Amino acid sequence: MNTEFEGLSSPRKMKRSDQIVEAVKRWVVVKDIQPGDRLPNEKALMELFECSKGTVREALKSLEVQGLIRLKTGPKGGAVLASVPYPLASQLLRNYLHFHYPTGPDIYRLRKLVEPELAALVVGRLTEEDLSLLEQLTEQCAQPPQSLEERLQQRIAELDFHSVLAERCPDPLLAFIGRFLNDLIKDLVIYQKVHLPEQVEFSKDNLEYHRKLLVAFREESTEQVRQLMYEHMLSAEKFNQELQGQLTSGLLTQLDSLTSQS
Repeated sequence: MNTEFEGLSSPRKMKRSDQIVEAVKRWVVVKDIQPGDRLPNEKALMELFECSKGTVREALKSLEVQGLIRLKTGPKGGAVLASVPYPLASQLLRNYLHFHYPTGPDIYRLRKLVEPELAALVVGRLTEEDLSLLEQLTEQCAQPPQSLEERLQQRIAELDFHSVLAERCPDPLLAFIGRFLNDLIKDLVIYQKVHLPEQVEFSKDNLEYHRKLLVAFREESTEQVRQLMYEHMLSAEKFNQELQGQLTSGLLTQLDSLTSQS
């Protein structure tokens, strides 16, 4: 194996193509390789890892599916390292959780910890354009929805408010977790519960907190932002618990109805 990859190989019990994938991942970290840099070509990789062309191609395909490389064709083609896009990372993790059934309470247990600190880190980092976008998302929810579609768009706008903050957060872990939790809520809460009766007080509460947060962000008051966001999460958790109860009650009613008909 080439000295660049020395000591980065995986246990022999692992499939050969998977060993190459893991060696490349470790090589990227150890050598501080950056997106846009090229991997050695197929022939060089075959020599480096002492394997067939088919094995190398299988490894490259796996890296491409994981979003770690882009494969280009042609004379100047080859494998180019890529930064894994957020949507792919989020979707893969949501796929993992899809059959673990996280509930609203599960999500809010973590959201109460993440959102206040994330928001505090964003203070002083929002541009006027960012603040205008946050205000637009906030005021989109100011009027009662006239249709189910408009109601859904308002719930998404409320979450997009938080996603904008996550995208501006300098801490990459908090930023990812914040955006990811919003995606989970869209997947597992909104689309399950949007058909339940509108929680008018919930909508008013969200609107009020987002307006107060906007003022605090403009004043660059870190402690005020942190406190408001924590209170916002407590409030949202309470309303979510009520929605969860309505959903459970509705499912039990449907089950009783089906049982009585059988």
